Amino acid sequence: MKLVYTGKTKDVYALEDGNYLLKFKDDVTGENGVFDPGANTVGLTLEGAGKAGLRLTKYFFEILKEKGIPTHYIDADIDNATMTVKPATVFGKGLEVICRYRAVGSFLRRYGMYAEEGQALDAFVEVTIKDDERQDPPISEDALDMLGLLSSAEYKVLKELTQTIGDVVKSELAKKDIELYDIKFEFGRVDDGAQIVLIDEISGGNMRAYKNGQYVEPLQLEKLIVEG
Repeated sequence: MKLVYTGKTKDVYALEDGNYLLKFKDDVTGENGVFDPGANTVGLTLEGAGKAGLRLTKYFFEILKEKGIPTHYIDADIDNATMTVKPATVFGKGLEVICRYRAVGSFLRRYGMYAEEGQALDAFVEVTIKDDERQDPPISEDALDMLGLLSSAEYKVLKELTQTIGDVVKSELAKKDIELYDIKFEFGRVDDGAQIVLIDEISGGNMRAYKNGQYVEPLQLEKLIVEG
């Protein structure tokens, strides 16, 4: 295996067969020791977070596979905290796509003049650029197209996939009386750009979920969903 990328929460290795191996870490995003799925820095390390994130990712990716929703997932090895995936190319240097069901986090910080904390949002989709230096700024559909990152036709596919996958996750959490407030996805192109698919992960570190009005920590979320 050859290490090709070191990320905040996982490392990426190239395999001899052309696929890739994702190694999940115990690092999670946040600031000053406080977890925040919208942060662009590693804020803390939680023992077991890597395997917990992978368990949830495997759980959700296999549900998506059953539903015929395209992803880069091939299989996972929980003991070694690794996931084998198909090769995919990201848009530009990487985009993050957020699906919001409640007004919290950066949405509330930006639009607090008009939005009330926790107010309902109808699967609002927002795209941000992965750019630590500029604090991952939001980008519009027109800008994505004009800058050559994503065509308008591709944006429509991306938005539809985001809302579809977000609703799948939301429905699964609801079975445990857990409410999804927001979730962050990443997408890429596979088969020489012919298809847009979900990549990366679906874990507690990428979402805000609440049960009985109380925030559910990533490790607890994995236990409630996978073991519960």
